[in-house]
Amino acid sequence: MTEGEETRVDLHVKTLDEAVVARAKECGIDVLVYAPHYTRLPTIRARAAQFSTDDVLVVPAREVFTGAWHDRRHILAVDPDDLIPDFVTFGGALAALEGQETAVLVPHPGFANVSLDAADVAQHTRAIHGVETHSAKLLGYQNRRARRIGRDTGLPVFGSSYAHLRTSIGEAWTAFDRRIESAADLVTALREGAPRQVVRRRGAGAWARGLAEFAHLGYENTWGKIDRVLLSGMEPTHPGHVAYDGMFDDVRVY
Repeated sequence: MTEGEETRVDLHVKTLDEAVVARAKECGIDVLVYAPHYTRLPTIRARAAQFSTDDVLVVPAREVFTGAWHDRRHILAVDPDDLIPDFVTFGGALAALEGQETAVLVPHPGFANVSLDAADVAQHTRAIHGVETHSAKLLGYQNRRARRIGRDTGLPVFGSSYAHLRTSIGEAWTAFDRRIESAADLVTALREGAPRQVVRRRGAGAWARGLAEFAHLGYENTWGKIDRVLLSGMEPTHPGHVAYDGMFDDVRVY
């Protein structure tokens, strides 16, 4: 990037390898925020460092699944300082993140039973640094609802590909009007509410790739869940895992 050039950030991706980074470069994406499901922070950090290049910075993040399965509320913590598990109360997750130098974002607001709704966001505006108003994985009416939530709360907004599939990388991004060359730069931009624009690709190709991503939800919520919950045992991010040493026993929901 040159002085004064915008920085294009895909603020939420689930997949990462050399091909993903190559596609990001091809699409003009400068920064990927990598937040895979059910993966502990040290592993995410190591993979982010492994696949960062001179052209594409990969920033580690955790999408934290708060609450029980029937009432989940996801929050996205960009470059958190410390470990935080899934399956803790929403309040417990916010309390754990409060003292960290991280940016707390709301991904896909209002979507199904896995997201903060308008009332949740309005109640916690002091703890939240941004609301997603376009996810390339979701359908049009779902993104319109997210835009209403962002508009009504007055919080800074962002967009992402929410890519679980490599072909979705670069379908949507957030363009900041400043240079972002490190994870700390990105966290600062998000926490300060730096000027930005949410951008998305349009046309038949974008529509088809979006449908493929949305269809992937079926796999995630059927075989993916069976494999994870019934066949693979305890998730690495379960609060009862030895990695957390009982630190979250008072706020765990399972």
